[in-house]
Amino acid sequence: MSKGSTFVRSVFARPRPGYTTAAATGDTVVLLIGMRINRFWAVHHWGPVMYAMFRMLHELRRSPERGLRGRILLTASPRTYYVVQYWASKEALYRYSTAPDGFHHTVWGIANRKVREGRTRGHVGLWHETYIVPEGGYESIYFDMPAFGLAGATGQLPVEDRGRHAAQRLAFRSGEGAGESAGESAGDSSVESAGESARKSAGPGADARADVPGVS
Repeated sequence: MSKGSTFVRSVFARPRPGYTTAAATGDTVVLLIGMRINRFWAVHHWGPVMYAMFRMLHELRRSPERGLRGRILLTASPRTYYVVQYWASKEALYRYSTAPDGFHHTVWGIANRKVREGRTRGHVGLWHETYIVPEGGYESIYFDMPAFGLAGATGQLPVEDRGRHAAQRLAFRSGEGAGESAGESAGDSSVESAGESARKSAGPGADARADVPGVS
């Protein structure tokens, strides 16, 4: 699928009515990777970097078996551009980053060679951050939204499937990955009890307020 058609699909995606949550299970692997334009006039330096970023995304979109499940293009300022990437596993991320047939391997080799030769001049900055979050360490809620973010990468579910409250969604265990443990059932029951106590103390309007994104 072309970059243009992906953009059009995201712009005209139909929102799913009501409250939903991401269908993620097991570990969630998130990579933030981007660039900063330190000197706007040095287009001949940051232009190729930006091109390389889009080329890598195109390569990954055409080869879903490499493990990229979803991505969001964002900007933090007129200088800083980055991609939020959701990966199937940390192993898939490692494989792509070092795969000899991958464009990332080629680009990173060029960048390292320039550093060794002292040919970098500070015109463009590069950065990335990697987060490997075990099940029980993430939750999500969306209201009248199309599949977006983690839900765009893993699918959407009615929020009731994982719990109407953040504590209930964090207590969910699918049985995949490191999230399953001997203390799982005890953790579920304790969180459920905590949620029940919170609802009782909050009064009859608690359920309605809990549905508001950012409150629950």
